[in-house]
Amino acid sequence: MAEAETAIHVCDAAVTLAFSVLGKRWNGMIVATLGGGPATFVALRRAVAGISDTVLSDRLAELAQAGLVARTVDAGPPVTVSYALTASGEGLLPILNQLGEWASANLEVPAH
Repeated sequence: MAEAETAIHVCDAAVTLAFSVLGKRWNGMIVATLGGGPATFVALRRAVAGISDTVLSDRLAELAQAGLVARTVDAGPPVTVSYALTASGEGLLPILNQLGEWASANLEVPAH
């Protein structure tokens, strides 16, 4: 019984950690957008409708710190910054797709 409880706590801790990053508004959309390939800040801002520049910058920094997104600076001229998924970020794409399919099949959209 102790082994089963330990396994549950380890799993719960891992899921909690994952949702501490993925549960933040916009992060899933940013990762999904980058699933289509590298993008500049401006391209991401256009693709993720409704996000402010400040929040996008913060979310990209958080995703980079979590090891899901890589930031690349091209000295130019002009200087350009692009963002791309790391191998860990790419590994997340099928999971996000499965989670979206599950949510569509099992959760009701709240009425406004």
